[in-house]
Amino acid sequence: MCAILLRANFRKLNKIARFFPFIESLKGYSRSLFRSDVSAGLTVGIMLVPQGMAYAFLAGMPPIYGLYGGLVPLFLYAFFGTSRQLSIGPVAVSSLLVLEGFRQIAVPGSAEYVGLVILGGLMIGVLQALFGLLRLGFLVNFLSHPVLSGFTTAAAIIIGVSQLKDLLGVEIPRFAYVHETIGYAIQHIGETNWISVVVCVSSIVIMLILRSISRSIPGALIVVIIATLVTYGFRLDLNGLEIIKNVPAGLPAFEIPGMDWNTIQTIFPTVLTITVIGVVECISIAKVMEARHKEYSIRPNQEMLAIGISKIGGAFFQALPTSGSFTRSAINDEAGGKTTISSIITAILIALTLVFLTPLFYYLPKAVLAAIILLAVRSLFAWKDAIFLWKTHRKDLVMMIITFLATLVLGIQLGVLIGVVLSIVTVLYKSSRPHYGILGRIPGTTNYRNILRFPEAKIQPDELILRFDDQLYFGNATYYKDVVKNMTEIDPNIKAVFLDARSMHDIDSTGLLALSEIHTRLQDMGIQLYIGCIIGPVRDLLKKAGFWEALGEEHIFRDIHDAVMAYREKNNLSEVTKDS
Repeated sequence: MCAILLRANFRKLNKIARFFPFIESLKGYSRSLFRSDVSAGLTVGIMLVPQGMAYAFLAGMPPIYGLYGGLVPLFLYAFFGTSRQLSIGPVAVSSLLVLEGFRQIAVPGSAEYVGLVILGGLMIGVLQALFGLLRLGFLVNFLSHPVLSGFTTAAAIIIGVSQLKDLLGVEIPRFAYVHETIGYAIQHIGETNWISVVVCVSSIVIMLILRSISRSIPGALIVVIIATLVTYGFRLDLNGLEIIKNVPAGLPAFEIPGMDWNTIQTIFPTVLTITVIGVVECISIAKVMEARHKEYSIRPNQEMLAIGISKIGGAFFQALPTSGSFTRSAINDEAGGKTTISSIITAILIALTLVFLTPLFYYLPKAVLAAIILLAVRSLFAWKDAIFLWKTHRKDLVMMIITFLATLVLGIQLGVLIGVVLSIVTVLYKSSRPHYGILGRIPGTTNYRNILRFPEAKIQPDELILRFDDQLYFGNATYYKDVVKNMTEIDPNIKAVFLDARSMHDIDSTGLLALSEIHTRLQDMGIQLYIGCIIGPVRDLLKKAGFWEALGEEHIFRDIHDAVMAYREKNNLSEVTKDS
């Protein structure tokens, strides 16, 4: 009885641990691991303070909401997330998506705009959590890597251009398109505040120097401190240098986001875009971290649930919508982060900052936040991906370029939509025209290989051995029929067609009909059809559909070589090869 109770309790514990991966990560936890997590958490927290404010600024929100984004979401992800190194918080791409989507409805920085962003964060969290609960993670696969690379590269340019106003110290209106912003900046270049330029450029240079020394040095925080002290000491704000001014102190209060059905409908396209991009970002980073650590595994559906819950909780405490940061995740890993306790330490540091340190940011120049953003978006430029695609998959490179140009010229949402459509169309096109090979026998063996890749493979004058490398379904059924038709019409000597079905992992009703039509047509031409290497599920379908009986069991074999030998034996043929 005790053993039964123990087993029942163990199963319950396992179920709880699957829902709360944090429990699993604490097995064998030690003081040394805790020290590593504390060190990593403090390091990431020091980075997150200036970055959080900078990305809130990028999103058109007051800087305090970026700090709120580094609080509750981190606590919640620590308990529900399966990645032990993924760092959640405000990021550049999500902030840009927020700005581009919501600024069309309300003025950035206004109370209405803030309310929209918080409601949007709640909706994004609900969608991502639903994706996880309903196991819909496969949907994000329709955003292919070339499309994502094209989008992020365009986003990097859009983000960079958006910082021109703080780099130059020129008041630039918010335009819908990049070229409008650039044109306005060029026309008003004479109004440049050179103090702002010097502060921004010198901040970038200092951060690059510190990063070249060690990635663990908090360069962003150091330039924030230096620039704030210099601005206060020399009162550079009196010479036109824009500063942050008041940053509210204290922890965020619990507040239910304002909800209105019309507003929800209006912002839903933006919410959906950010949801999909956020899932792709987080899971991609989590998988990179997983590859470096063999002691745990990522569960994508649990990850989507975790990032969804973190956003839902964050929305009730006025957090800027968050996502996974590759830079902070890498720093977390390099600094020794072993479990999500490091995220809890980061959140505690953010809480202490909110309570005690926000008044110190009054004289922080906006040009420094622009420098932090400009330096951060360097990693979004996917030029290495472009070079790789040029060498390997130029069709994918075209898809990347189209997404890049569409995002840059037409806007982010249309760019992502066009990219997704391109991904789906590409998949459908490839699937509708699957690769096939004409097989020949390798001399001295029973192996059959593609004659284009194996010149030594020999084929018989009266035999055609085909292998299609895909399932047979409605999308490519006509192509299957056309290939067999064309091959048999080109060569009147063919007396037998052999289909190697090892790659045919599925067949639908249209495919069954196409196979039946191929058989009937070959019969009318006096050509025998043989099929080999059929896998179990397809074999079952052929039997249920009656095709197995119609073709005849003597024409179906487990191996192509057996089918060829049976045909030759039946027709008293010897092996006479022709030049392949």
